[in-house]
This record gives sequence, C-alpha cells and structure tokens, in this order.
Amino acid sequence: MPRKRVAAGVLFFDEVGRVMLVDPIYKEPWEIPGGAVEAGESPHLAACREVKEELGIAPAVGRLLGLDWTAPRPERSEGLVTIFDGGQLPLKELQSIQLPADEIRSFDFVPVDELETRLIPLLARRVRACVKARKQSLTVYMENGYPAI
Repeated sequence: MPRKRVAAGVLFFDEVGRVMLVDPIYKEPWEIPGGAVEAGESPHLAACREVKEELGIAPAVGRLLGLDWTAPRPERSEGLVTIFDGGQLPLKELQSIQLPADEIRSFDFVPVDELETRLIPLLARRVRACVKARKQSLTVYMENGYPAI
C-alpha cells in the first residue's frame, strides 16, 4: 500500500489575533507548533503531544481547521498536514511555557499579514487559509497550501 507522511500542527493566538510561531533549533525558518504523526497515533493526539514536547504545556486543542495535501518532492514523499485550533492562550498558560533547549529557541506571536517574513511560502499559505477558515467556522481542504475546494 502507498504511504504518506502525516503531520499535525496547532495554531495558537494572542489577545489581538496574532499567530504563535516557534523557532526550531534543528532547521530554518520558523514553524508552527507541531510535528510528525507517529505510527498508530491520531493526528489530534500527535498535535497534543507535540505541543507538550515543544512548549511544555497541555492546553485543550480544538477542532480541525485545515487539511493540506503536499506534493512529493525529490527529498520527501507526498504528505498530509492537519492543522488544529488551539485558540487564544491565556496569560497563565503563556507564562507556563517551557521550551526544550535542544529543540526550540524561542516563540513569538506574529500578525497574519507578516507570516511571510518568518515562514516558508507553503506554510504561510497554509496558516493564512486556516486563520480564514477559523474566522468563518469552517474547515479548509488545501493542496500545497492553496484552498482546493
């Protein structure tokens, strides 16, 4: 049977609607909290696990905002990326964040109209589409970060 890579991410927001990004030590540029879905793990559980590993917190992770199919590239197979709604992080939760020194340098909240300054174009498109879907209480299906339906 064919195999696809599967990843899960979470969008967190501050009180003015900026999106949380993390700065991973192991690669450039910035990312959203999340990572690979492990064998036998659901995308939602993976998203929760990755948030705990990367931020040291375990907030409620909400509904699916988007599903993005990514085409194969020479260095990796095709994949599916799920993005979940983490909502607005309360101040107490923000103050509890503990970044693993060997994985994440820092985090920041970035205005949606400035995503391209920190993210690769594919991820910026994906995040922007999911933010729009969140505002409309929808779930968006994408292909390579572009809404497809």
